Amino acid sequence: MPVLLYKNVLKLPFLFPGNFIRKIFERNSSSNAWKGGIFTYHHYHSNTHKALGIYRDKTKIKLGGEMGSVMEIQKGDVLIIPAGVAHKNLGNENQIGVIGAYPGGKNYDIKCRRKVERQQAEINIQNVLLPSTDPVWGAFLGVVKIWNNGLDK
Repeated sequence: MPVLLYKNVLKLPFLFPGNFIRKIFERNSSSNAWKGGIFTYHHYHSNTHKALGIYRDKTKIKLGGEMGSVMEIQKGDVLIIPAGVAHKNLGNENQIGVIGAYPGGKNYDIKCRRKVERQQAEINIQNVLLPSTDPVWGAFLGVVKIWNNGLDK
């Protein structure tokens, strides 16, 4: 499944933009939210997908490990990362303001590419269900449509 970047999709209010994002995500069944930055080391989640809503500044993020691709994310964007895709902030961890949330409020794990954890992580990744709603668009658009269509091919 591809990483999805919705550029400038959030029209954020001046006051409490993080709460605004959290409410959008919750309305669309993504919860267990946190507020902060993005780690500056490669990590991934083996048991859930992740949505990131950017409410402050911008940064470059590396996706897919050392040989992966670089993408710029900024205020107003939403980044959706499938389970198992490594990601790393190439800037300062807290230079960017982010709300992170997970489909169905899943409690997430954090994996860092250790060999001892990889076998179980691969099993976990294979068992992660597709989300029933997109964190921004709801039940019929975005991740639901794109990821489901990708599986039909």
